[in-house]
Amino acid sequence: MMTKIAMLGLGSMNGAILTGLLGSGVPTEDVVGTARSAASAQQRSQQYGVTVLSEEHDDAANTTAAAQADVVFLGVKPHQIVDLCSGIKDALQPQAVVVSVAAAVTVEMMESALAPGQPVLRAMPNTPMSVGAGVVGLSPGSAVGHDQTEMVAQLLGAAGSVHVLDEQQIDALTGVAGSGPAYAFYLAEHMAAAGVEMGLDPELAADLAAQTIYGAGKMLIENRGQNDAAQLRRNVTSPNGTTQKAIETFDAAGMDATIRAGAQASAARAAEITAQLRG
Repeated sequence: MMTKIAMLGLGSMNGAILTGLLGSGVPTEDVVGTARSAASAQQRSQQYGVTVLSEEHDDAANTTAAAQADVVFLGVKPHQIVDLCSGIKDALQPQAVVVSVAAAVTVEMMESALAPGQPVLRAMPNTPMSVGAGVVGLSPGSAVGHDQTEMVAQLLGAAGSVHVLDEQQIDALTGVAGSGPAYAFYLAEHMAAAGVEMGLDPELAADLAAQTIYGAGKMLIENRGQNDAAQLRRNVTSPNGTTQKAIETFDAAGMDATIRAGAQASAARAAEITAQLRG
């Protein structure tokens, strides 16, 4: 039996998940999405090939999409999640699993706005889900069963690496993986800029940076369990060579501490948003 999926909101994160799901073979007819405006609904429907209901034309768009779904992905802004849960509460099937992909919104917040016993999962995915290479953390609520968690993990696993973990670890995962793609893009941006400063054509410099980061990431994955990142770095750092000079420069600038501080700042900001949402 196919799993019916509702995607309430098709912003960047739900859109990335949907792209990954469809790429893994989920039939378009098993997915219904929603969007605020009619124009956005039309655009998203053409983009993904799925039915997308417009809240502008139908106040009941979210409840209609959620009513027949086995899994409901909530992809709106964090401050809208609780209201959305309240809005679809009476339309949900008792065993439908509600999955929030919004940062900072806790399981308890969702459960308090839904019917008692409604299965809930808090997810923190990242945008490489759209190319089948994402990371997602899943934290089960009090009423979700093991089989339901596995069902959602299997769905998401077709588009990335899934990690079921305690909710207290979600902010840390956000700091490393949720925000992490931006760190890689930032590195590529400045690698390419350095190339241009040294006389390379901008398009060539950008391609060199992107392909290098892609290749390094692939090596990390393929060597997992044999060589960690530190060992792979040592493997390409010849004594007194060009790479050693670059690494020494990074170390002298405190790049190691800066990267850790950035990841910790991302996690701390997620905690701050949670506190704000609680009021």
